[in-house]
Amino acid sequence: MKNWITFISVFFVSLALVITIIVVWNADAPFADIEKQAEKLAIEQGHIVDATSSYTYNGQSSYVTIFGVDENGDEKAVFVPKSLEEEFIQEVLVKDGITKEQALDVLSNEAGVKELLHAKLGFEKPGAVWELTYLNDEGQLNYVYILHSNGEWWKRILNL
Repeated sequence: MKNWITFISVFFVSLALVITIIVVWNADAPFADIEKQAEKLAIEQGHIVDATSSYTYNGQSSYVTIFGVDENGDEKAVFVPKSLEEEFIQEVLVKDGITKEQALDVLSNEAGVKELLHAKLGFEKPGAVWELTYLNDEGQLNYVYILHSNGEWWKRILNL
């Protein structure tokens, strides 16, 4: 009887693990597909010659942010809308603005940053912005947006 209980327990734990892996894999698939399509489009349109990384940015509009190198060897960030409309593709040279580390330094001057959740470069109405998401000392969620071009604050959403 003890062997049956052990077998059933291991079976259900294994089944739960397999189902969890399948669900997570399938949930990520649409993001991976759109990122690959956006990278291909950015290369085909000549914005970059090689993509090094990409991720989805959701702001007022959703973009896929692609980091890569152009034909001159300069690092660029290309913002491809999720609709993959070529006429709305935006780009910035990384060297023409602040880096992720510099944006984090601006944030570190803000009191009460307990844990940084993520830092993403995205595209909004004023241009390229760093979206920094963090938890404060009270455990409340905060979003701050820092302009890529000059490191100034654009928008803050605090204490959610």
